[in-house]
Amino acid sequence: MYEFLKYELQDGVCTITFNRPDFYNAFNDGISYEFQDALKSAGKDPEVRVVVITGEGKAFSSGQDLKSARDEDDKMFYNSLEKRYNPIIRAMRKLLKPIIARLNGVAAGAGCSLALAADMIVAAESSKMIEVFINIGLVPDSGSSFFLPNLVGYQKAFELCAMGTKITAQEAYELGIVNKVVKDEELDAAVKSYTDYFAKAPTKSIGMIKKMLNKAATSSLDEMLEYEKYSQQIAGSSEDYKEGKQAFLDKRKPEFKGI
Repeated sequence: MYEFLKYELQDGVCTITFNRPDFYNAFNDGISYEFQDALKSAGKDPEVRVVVITGEGKAFSSGQDLKSARDEDDKMFYNSLEKRYNPIIRAMRKLLKPIIARLNGVAAGAGCSLALAADMIVAAESSKMIEVFINIGLVPDSGSSFFLPNLVGYQKAFELCAMGTKITAQEAYELGIVNKVVKDEELDAAVKSYTDYFAKAPTKSIGMIKKMLNKAATSSLDEMLEYEKYSQQIAGSSEDYKEGKQAFLDKRKPEFKGI
């Protein structure tokens, strides 16, 4: 289906794997546009209840493939972000299904940004994250300047971005960037513990939670109180709410369908 990605769907879990292992899953034009398409497909498919993004081989993603950069383009950076990376980040945040980053190795530059844009990060203990942009005289992009300070505060975000500080999975966990760190050989089992939950969770409500938390980052308390009223009314009209309520009354486990 794709040249630079693997796209698999099983039991409600869609796994999208960056598949350029010889280049540490660096992003060229091809993988960028394929990833946009894969996210669109996952969003439209009612069988998809949760999405996992990961990398083939030793890396999650090393970010932009500098060898494929078009230096002759005077607006190369602007155009690359406008057409390739920004649509990916927007699609990830707008996807009304949970996204789990399976951090199997280094996540650098835009690869780090992609991990930060996920809803959860489960990391192998050997994995590392680095905002590498400053090392070649660039600035963070693909959402890192938004996600990092919201996660770790201004001062730490400044250090990570301005000094290009590489952090281990354990350090990322202690900073509140990743949700869980496990031994490398336990990574698949750890990811599965989350996908097993989300594949049977009330997906519509999960998607609305994403929208609410995204909105909260730039809203006042009063605005969120109003938005909560609106969102709760929608959630309360869902089939999953009806099932959840009936299951509670029947004293049984609910069987959510994601609708």
